[in-house]
Amino acid sequence: MNPITNRYEFLFLFDCENGNPNGDPDAANSPRVDPEDGFGLVSDVALKRRVRNYVQAAHGNQMPHAIFIQHATNLNRPITMAHEATGGVPDEKKGANKEKVNQARDWMCQNFYDIRTFGAVMSSGANAGQVRGPVQIAFARSVDPILSIDASITRMAVSDKAGGAKTSADMLKWESEQPEDKLRTMGRKSLIPYGLYVAKGFVSANLAEGTGFTEKDLELLWEALSNMYDHDRSASKGVMSCRKLIVFKHVGTDSNEEQRLRQAKMGCCPAQKVLDIGFAENSGKVVEIVRSSGGSPRRIDDYQIQVHRDRVPVGVELLEIV
Repeated sequence: MNPITNRYEFLFLFDCENGNPNGDPDAANSPRVDPEDGFGLVSDVALKRRVRNYVQAAHGNQMPHAIFIQHATNLNRPITMAHEATGGVPDEKKGANKEKVNQARDWMCQNFYDIRTFGAVMSSGANAGQVRGPVQIAFARSVDPILSIDASITRMAVSDKAGGAKTSADMLKWESEQPEDKLRTMGRKSLIPYGLYVAKGFVSANLAEGTGFTEKDLELLWEALSNMYDHDRSASKGVMSCRKLIVFKHVGTDSNEEQRLRQAKMGCCPAQKVLDIGFAENSGKVVEIVRSSGGSPRRIDDYQIQVHRDRVPVGVELLEIV
């Protein structure tokens, strides 16, 4: 199947209820927040991870929809597989020449969905070069400032070293000698009561040519974004849901077919024309998110998400996937 021939932009709206949508390792894993204005953030890496997880679950991690960046794996193994499949692993001292690197890179693109989609750096080990992916997602940002809460919890067991006991029998003896309250401890959970987030995404037809990203790959991307949180439940995440996926497809306007195809590939308007959001009615933006109630937002019904098709620029089609 041929690579996509249209440029796309998309808005991905999701929310989090009583959970931590994206912990910040630099802040004791508290929800990410812009320290200047208090708005919540979710990293692009976190969103891409959920897409990878969905594709891996939906396709059993089988080629051509295998996932390159997996949990607790060595990235050099699939890179070595690429060289083995395209003529053998190069000499470690001499390294791979340009042609061999290109062959390995093409093999990786053909067999790993996340490389075709997001790109990858594969210059370690046997070296399969670098790939710039056609799909890029920016940091998501909350519509309103978030309130981060640190909730204390009681942990009804401990993971003590049991006085240096080595065997399970010795550990059991140590347990029986301890006061009951010494076998409990306190823990903490960081969460936000509620947050509605918006992520902006981009799909380049030009870069798709380099990785072989096809229409079927694109359909799988929309499927993953729409459903990934239903397959990523955890106690720390609370309740996370995809609320809206709005896609803008550049199709062109010219009566000349060749010129129209070029417009569809290169785009018919700047990305901000469709991705900028209005936070008040009659803002003139294609998408407006307006508070429908006063007080602190606690559910999706506290917002009105309005999509104005009559404001979509000429040469662009609006697709509401969700």
